[in-house]
Amino acid sequence: MAADFPFRDRGPRAVPLADLSAGVLDPVLRKRAGLSVALVQAWEEIVGPHVSRRSRPEKIQWPKRVRDSGRNEPATLVIACEGSAALELQHETTEIIARVNRFIGSYAIGRIKLIQKPIYRMEREKPAPLRPLSLAESKRLASTVAAVENPDLRAALERLGASVMAKRR
Repeated sequence: MAADFPFRDRGPRAVPLADLSAGVLDPVLRKRAGLSVALVQAWEEIVGPHVSRRSRPEKIQWPKRVRDSGRNEPATLVIACEGSAALELQHETTEIIARVNRFIGSYAIGRIKLIQKPIYRMEREKPAPLRPLSLAESKRLASTVAAVENPDLRAALERLGASVMAKRR
């Protein structure tokens, strides 16, 4: 059996750094700020790219528990934002609360508190534009995908093939 799978006993597989860091950071963030790494990572999906560029979740403030009360009071989500985004966020608080609660999976957040401060973001590098294919490469690519009947699939395969071929040289 070992001959069939030559790479089987070579040790553990590579694990993405984000998975490792989430396991380490999640307990620390929960204890210090009441946040999870998942909420911070999904912030752009929750509030949209326009708002996420100018804001970030800072912490979740849980109210003190009342012993006699049988119900839990909702928490306050503290959001750090740039001054220009504060007014926009203020108008969208009910929508943001609903989206965060949907993300968390329960009614955990009841209100939002905004803190104005600079937001530092690391911008991702834009990939270099691909080189144009030569006439011979274009013809070879077109003949390779010509047998595909579905025009949408054929166009997608052509785009994929063009990007692969453009990166090779």
